[in-house]
Amino acid sequence: MFILSKFSDLIRIEPSKFSKRTEDALEDEINAKYANKVLQDVGLCLCLYDILEVGDGLIRHGDGSAYIKTVFRLIVFRPFVGEVLVGWISSCSEEGIRVRMDFFDDIFLPKEYLFEGCIFVPSEQAWVWRTEHDLYLDTNEKIRFKVEQEIFTDQSPQGPKNILAAENNNAGDENAQQQMLLQGGSAQNVAPPYSLVVSCQTYGMGLVTWWD
Repeated sequence: MFILSKFSDLIRIEPSKFSKRTEDALEDEINAKYANKVLQDVGLCLCLYDILEVGDGLIRHGDGSAYIKTVFRLIVFRPFVGEVLVGWISSCSEEGIRVRMDFFDDIFLPKEYLFEGCIFVPSEQAWVWRTEHDLYLDTNEKIRFKVEQEIFTDQSPQGPKNILAAENNNAGDENAQQQMLLQGGSAQNVAPPYSLVVSCQTYGMGLVTWWD
């Protein structure tokens, strides 16, 4: 679920922070820049793990800040496909179930990846697994699931022409709309930078209380 990723970056230290130890100032700036940020094809950066190398500080003319080349490692959330995780159901809809963790919300469980025999009950906004006894998948319940797919979406700024072209390409495109739903959003919303598609179809999956 968590990995260590190595980075090299030129970290800017403002003059007001020169009184701090270099390592402490670097730690603060690295966390401010990377913590809770998604990096394309890397994952969700959580916090600094350690600093491996610190270069000499350079001061640019007219700036006053010190720029220090730093090599460091970050703790990154990036579960592998097939990994089993635990979270909480945040909402249910006819398309499937949204799941959240303490630090990550963009998890979607499509209806196709639920147990066979599951049905959605609109009046209760919940999914029910029809067995000998009805087993409810309801909001705020603790759920165990398996990662099936990770999706990175490039959110780099686009020019007006690119946005218009994307809208034209996606207009009436059912596949594009389904992809948006798999990413846990809607056809009208911007997809999150990093999301997970998960399943709940095998023994031990589903609400944790079912198997206790």
